[in-house]
Amino acid sequence: MKKVPAIPKGYHTVTAHLVVSDANRAIDFYEQAFNASVLDRIDRPDGTVMHAELKIGDSIIMLADECPPHPGHEDNCVCSPETLKGSTVNFFLYVENVDEFVTHAAAAGAKVTMPVTDMFWGDRYGQLKDPFGHFWGVATRIENVSMNELKERAKQFVSSK
Repeated sequence: MKKVPAIPKGYHTVTAHLVVSDANRAIDFYEQAFNASVLDRIDRPDGTVMHAELKIGDSIIMLADECPPHPGHEDNCVCSPETLKGSTVNFFLYVENVDEFVTHAAAAGAKVTMPVTDMFWGDRYGQLKDPFGHFWGVATRIENVSMNELKERAKQFVSSK
């Protein structure tokens, strides 16, 4: 048997796998809002998405429609943030121009939950919530900050709140 790479080409060690309530609509949204491209897609007979792979920038994410529990597999249920009424995960994207990216994503239907601003850690940063309940931090690095300076700025930031 031919040896294959342990990590497939184009993947990184960690790959996000999003679960949504309408993967067909989500794919359209990510293509429009985040300039994603579909690399692979497998649909169930009912037209829902069993598995899709999208590329955003240089990263691949996996995506699927939620799958309710079924007998014998109750612990394998995967639900969307909408079904769970919240999410415990936030995604972080570095982009070339955060202001343009957030404006474009908002025009495509993302909700800006934190306007883009210069942050103490050296990024220009904002936050979005996509129409499927996932949160995205988006940033462009504008300054390299030493760890000592970062700690001092963090103290000042916290004390100003």
